[in-house]
Amino acid sequence: FQPHRLEFHSLIYISEGEGGHFIDFHRYPFEVGSFIMVHRGQAHAFDAKSQPKGIGMFFTDDFVSKAHSNIRMPFFAPHHLSNAYCPVFTCSPDLKARCETLLDELRLEQEQLNPNTLLLQLLFSSLLIMLSREKPANAIYHLNTSQSERFLHFIDLIQENCAVIRDAASYAEMMNMTYKSLNQLCKRAINQTAKHLIDVYTILELKRSLVIDDLAVQDLAERFHFGEDSNCVKFFKKHTHLTPAQFKTQFQG
Repeated sequence: FQPHRLEFHSLIYISEGEGGHFIDFHRYPFEVGSFIMVHRGQAHAFDAKSQPKGIGMFFTDDFVSKAHSNIRMPFFAPHHLSNAYCPVFTCSPDLKARCETLLDELRLEQEQLNPNTLLLQLLFSSLLIMLSREKPANAIYHLNTSQSERFLHFIDLIQENCAVIRDAASYAEMMNMTYKSLNQLCKRAINQTAKHLIDVYTILELKRSLVIDDLAVQDLAERFHFGEDSNCVKFFKKHTHLTPAQFKTQFQG
């Protein structure tokens, strides 16, 4: 029930109860029939008060990549960096029944002595396709395969390097793209500039480091190569309107 980072992707289905799921310092309400998507690296916590019942599915990047080859759709793309991000989707009654059938089949196959990996991938892909019919469209779905791969590569680079590199031109150079082309790609994907995505992810990492890793401001400044503590405080306050210490106090416990 305490905020913690995921080292894998998670898709949670709520079968009983209602409440709120904590993801990256926001509470998202859910009800029976809701699916909750949490990306690798995000901080999340379960609802200690309502303690709903449901099914948790956990997937590695490798499994998700293989499932994507079946559906050609980046369902686990980094939508959490978009301003329109909402990780909870509630099914209609008809879709709920069909998804529950697929969830039962996934569970039954997983319980086999030697589960068939291909069958699990196909069942999982079928579940995502069903959800995508009703889930609000995200701009990244409209990218072609090459654009989608380049955008996801950019996000991977941010995740690997944001502690050291925070200017978009450097990332464009790493990707053998012009700064203008990278910006156009990001705007087409989730209607944000490359610099905005870099800053959004950096702030998320700063928040996670403050609350989950319990870093002091001076340690935070050192980890993210701000040079001076004051530079870290200014950057954080510019994007959150709080100092790192104020934010940490707000989310303690």
